[in-house]
Amino acid sequence: MLLDTHAHSDFSMDASYPLETMLQEALRKGLSVFTITDHFDPDYPNPLGEGEIFTMDSGPYLQEVLRLKEKYRGQIELLFGVELGLQPHVAEELRAWVQGLPLDFVIGSSHIVDGRDPYLPGFFDDRSEHDGYRDYFRTFLPNLAVYSDLSVYGHLDYVVRYGPNKDADYRPQDFFEILEPSLARMIELGIGVELNTAGWAKGLNMPHPHPDILKRYRELGGEIVTIGSDAHLPERIAYGFDRAKDLLRDLGFRYFTYFRERKPVFLPL
Repeated sequence: MLLDTHAHSDFSMDASYPLETMLQEALRKGLSVFTITDHFDPDYPNPLGEGEIFTMDSGPYLQEVLRLKEKYRGQIELLFGVELGLQPHVAEELRAWVQGLPLDFVIGSSHIVDGRDPYLPGFFDDRSEHDGYRDYFRTFLPNLAVYSDLSVYGHLDYVVRYGPNKDADYRPQDFFEILEPSLARMIELGIGVELNTAGWAKGLNMPHPHPDILKRYRELGGEIVTIGSDAHLPERIAYGFDRAKDLLRDLGFRYFTYFRERKPVFLPL
């Protein structure tokens, strides 16, 4: 488990550590591969009311990745990724940003439901916890219908981090009517899913997604699973990865995956 496929640096608005600091910590922890996946999330609802806050210029980002890739060559492999914030109406903007970049890995994530992020106050003010979770899961298929140039779909039940009772009453089976067609479509498109350990890091009794969703993905024929910490702090890099490895084995997976030059590399568990 000497690699982490999801992490953020100060190229993302919600992280403050330089990419080199994150890379040095990955090296200190003994990782052999580290994929940086800073945010490009256009039309994110700015709480301050004006200006884009989760977009970035790809030029300086790529330049820094290439500099560090060369500087640390032979010590650790730095791979170039991005986490795209999916919304149907920004598909062309996503396509334009990605075009021509030598990306190794692309995470597509649902952060926004009806113009609101569950992370921000007010999302559950006018809906029940069940309805909020349901509405979040309903974003997957519309997003995939217009943008599917992805390696994996990220943190499939991210919304649970922010529910009134978080995962205390959460049963993924209550939403399988929505989730199963989405998982089947991802498999059909060759898009994997991410085991994101930030759920554990944030105090949940589960990673993202819940093990029952990972199990159903496997039963439907899914094989591509990446493991990422979603680290925004150096100390969170590779958080919970021993648990993640054991969980995947218990669910019947034989491999986990990372991506280089947009191609999956399968490693035995």
